[in-house]
Amino acid sequence: MVTENFASNRVRRIHPLEISNWDALFTSRPDFSFFHGAAWVRVLADTYGFTPVYLATGAPHAPEAIFPLMEVASWLTGRRGVALPFTDECAPLTTDRTENEKLFQSALELGRERGWKYLECRGGRKLFGAVPAALSFYGHRLELMADEEKLFGGLESSVRRAIRKSQKDGVTVEISQGLAAVRIFYKLQCATRKRHGLPPQPFDFFVNIHRHIMSQNQGIVAVASYAGKAVAAAIYFFLGGRAIYKYGASDRAQQHLRANNLAMWEAIRWLAGHGATQLHFGKTALANDGLRRFKLAWGTTEEAIEYVKYDLRQNKFVTDTDALSGWHNAVFRSLPGGLSRAAGKLLYKHWA
Repeated sequence: MVTENFASNRVRRIHPLEISNWDALFTSRPDFSFFHGAAWVRVLADTYGFTPVYLATGAPHAPEAIFPLMEVASWLTGRRGVALPFTDECAPLTTDRTENEKLFQSALELGRERGWKYLECRGGRKLFGAVPAALSFYGHRLELMADEEKLFGGLESSVRRAIRKSQKDGVTVEISQGLAAVRIFYKLQCATRKRHGLPPQPFDFFVNIHRHIMSQNQGIVAVASYAGKAVAAAIYFFLGGRAIYKYGASDRAQQHLRANNLAMWEAIRWLAGHGATQLHFGKTALANDGLRRFKLAWGTTEEAIEYVKYDLRQNKFVTDTDALSGWHNAVFRSLPGGLSRAAGKLLYKHWA
């Protein structure tokens, strides 16, 4: 549905959930990711109440360029536009800087009308010209193939040894799309987030992931078990042949089993066997050298992920700091599990 025009008669506001063939519109494009799809919009809208305010050029039901955008309205942190909340990377779907400028100016106009504090775009900084990166991360991509032997051979020897050790020690991995597997993951996730000094996401978020992603055959959970107990789990999303490793969790006491490695390998095998041609390993903080080396060891190609942030109060592009690290980490590490989960349920809508 076209609701209104902005900076030019070619820029329109569209709602992705009101276009029946939304995913099919862009999965043939080289710049799409899972997060551009309708499933992620449904998860965010149902869990947190965020409002889609996508902008596009071209025909209403066949857009040429798309600026994915959601409004986050919070009494605690203010109102702003984010493209898109809780994504690793979700750049504008255009390769044309002039077209992107038109969409961006329309987004700023919308933001001023709506009283946004700022507009943040997670990825695609090259489309904005000579502006500073608000935040920078590493990204890593692995090209998948049906030849399992060749795929395994592309891993660094340390990863191959870890996988073999895990198999030899008796770790097994189940690939699932069921809610029970999501519950197993969430239990491990709560413990993992506590170690990192962060509250876990609300369980409703993962229920909606199951409802809109897993049950629609766009995601899996890989659960690694030892002696009948889950010791590691990871969640992957996929769309149009592209997959992303989104969440991982594990039992720290069982790290010697290398279950994370085996879970990753079995997920890679499953994804490659079910038509995925590329796996994105998600964003990595520049300071996290250990995680960076772990991802590189899987034979990935490294790239830069750069966010852009425009402060509408100052009328300029600004830099930012990563909110995942700070004094609050010590506080959340000290909280009992129940309080930590309650904090996550309260805060994530405002965090975005």
